[in-house]
Amino acid sequence: MVDLHTHSSCSDGTDSPAELIRRAAELELEALALTDHDTLEGLEEAAAESARRGLLFLRGIELSARRQDEPDELRRAVHVLGYFFEPPDGAFAEWLETIAEKRRARNRAMAERLQSLGFDVRLEEAEALARRITARPHFAEVLVRKGYFPTVRAAIDALLAEGCPAYVEKEDPSPAECIERIRSAGGVTSLAHPRRLGNGDPAQEEAILRALTDAGLQAVEVWHPDHDGRAVSRYGQLARKYGLAVTGGSDYHGARTPDLRLGDAGGVRVRKSVLDELRRRAGH
Repeated sequence: MVDLHTHSSCSDGTDSPAELIRRAAELELEALALTDHDTLEGLEEAAAESARRGLLFLRGIELSARRQDEPDELRRAVHVLGYFFEPPDGAFAEWLETIAEKRRARNRAMAERLQSLGFDVRLEEAEALARRITARPHFAEVLVRKGYFPTVRAAIDALLAEGCPAYVEKEDPSPAECIERIRSAGGVTSLAHPRRLGNGDPAQEEAILRALTDAGLQAVEVWHPDHDGRAVSRYGQLARKYGLAVTGGSDYHGARTPDLRLGDAGGVRVRKSVLDELRRRAGH
C-alpha cells in the first residue's frame, strides 16, 4: 500500500521529512510521496531516510494555484500535485522561489490584518514555528498558544479560511502554469482533492476538470479523506472518461491534524498499482 499525499515540517506539517519516513516504515507502507506545499526542501532528507529504511520514495510537491476566471474568491483555489521520478531541474526550483516571495508578502498582510482585528500575532511568531514555508496553520498555532482558540482548526475556520476576516488571497499561478511547469521539469500532474473546488455543481466541476485535462493534467486524486464513497465513484468515473490516471493519499500533516492518519486515504488504503501507473505515464 502507498500514500501519495503527505506533508512535513518543511511546509505545514509537524513531522520532519525523516520522521515522516520512519512513521511510514513502521506502518509497513510500500511507498510514500512527500508533497509539501510549494517547496522541494524536504525531499532529499526524506529520500535518504527512505533508502536506509528500504521504503520506495517518490519526490513530490503540492502547488497552490488560482483560477482568475472565477469571480467568487471562495472557488478560485486549485491544488496541483506533482510527482517526480528524478529530481526536478534548477529552473523549477528558481520558479518556486518567485512563489515563495509572493507568499511572504501575503503573510505580512495576514499578520497586519490579525493585529487590526485585535489579535496579538506577529509575523515573526508564525515564522518561528515554520521550518521553511510559513502558512496559515502557523498563524493558527500562534492564536492557539495565546489562548484565543482551542484548536488550530477552530482558528482557521474562524479567521483564516477563505472568506474569513483575516484571510488574504495569495497571488498564485494559474493551474495551467503549474501543470506546464511540473511537466517541463519531468513530473506527472494530478488534481488534488477535487471536492474542494467548492462549486457544488457537478457539471461545472467536470468542466473545470476537462479544462485542466486540456492543459495537460495527467491524473486526479480519487481517494482522499474529504471524499466519501459517492465522491470516490464520481472521480473514478471522470478519470476513466478523460483518460486520466488516479492517485490517492492521506493528506497527512502530523499533530496539527490528528484526524488525518498516515496511509489512510479516507478509509481506503491505496494500492501500489496506482504508483506503477504514474511511473508508466512518466516513461519510467
